[in-house]
Amino acid sequence: MGTQSGETNIAGMLEAMHIDDVPAIEIGRGCYRRDLPSTSGVRVWVVDILPGCQWPQVDHHDAMGEEVFVVSGELIEDDFRFGPGTYLYFKPDSRHQPRSAKGVRLFGFNLVDAS
Repeated sequence: MGTQSGETNIAGMLEAMHIDDVPAIEIGRGCYRRDLPSTSGVRVWVVDILPGCQWPQVDHHDAMGEEVFVVSGELIEDDFRFGPGTYLYFKPDSRHQPRSAKGVRLFGFNLVDAS
């Protein structure tokens, strides 16, 4: 499909991919992270935690905090359970160690020093 007068062809302005085609990095038993391209200063990733697994270490957030969106499955933080569609904001200097009994896929975002 071509462009009409006044329209911009976005093909050179975006990067599209299927999440499962992005190489997964094994963080620990049953825990995988896929780093996604994003804007400078923003880190974006997808995490899959398999059923019965837990993130291998306590995740400590700096002054920027972290945001997480649960896509599928169930995320457990302490005794709280979060299902699909849940958005979580971990405040600056927070700590957590996510796990899942059923398995979970989530998107994570945080700001990073772009310098």
